[in-house]
This record gives sequence, C-alpha cells and structure tokens, in this order.
Amino acid sequence: MDSPITEYSADRISEGVNEETNSLLTVGEVASLLQIHVNTVRKWSNLGILLSFRIGPRGDRRFRKEDIVSFLPK
Repeated sequence: MDSPITEYSADRISEGVNEETNSLLTVGEVASLLQIHVNTVRKWSNLGILLSFRIGPRGDRRFRKEDIVSFLPK
C-alpha cells in the first residue's frame, strides 16, 4: 500500500492547476500533483478516499481541485 501523503501541501496543488480548466482535474493530473500512480488515484476513488465525478459516455473520472486540497493535511 502507498505511504501517506503528509509531505505535500495545498500550495503545490494550487500552483499546478490551470484556472481555465474550471478546477476539474483528470486522474493523471491528480496523480502528478500527489506524486502517486494513476492506479492509486483510481483505487482511492473507488474506496471513497478521493471524491470523483464520472463524465462522458466512458465514465471518465474528474476531481475538483477543492476536494484534492481538502484531502491534504494542513
């Protein structure tokens, strides 16, 4: 299992997000920002650890920037 992500801060998330995306992040963007594997993002989404939304006919996951920031320890 992956180690806790206590070393990351909300500032890192804010710096890495383009405001033009309306604060929605893809699985890859979340993985990159948290420095974890995309499969871990999907697993945490399935377990309800990370809140995600399904969009489009394929059911792609999208994450709100605010939810990822609130997930991180202060």
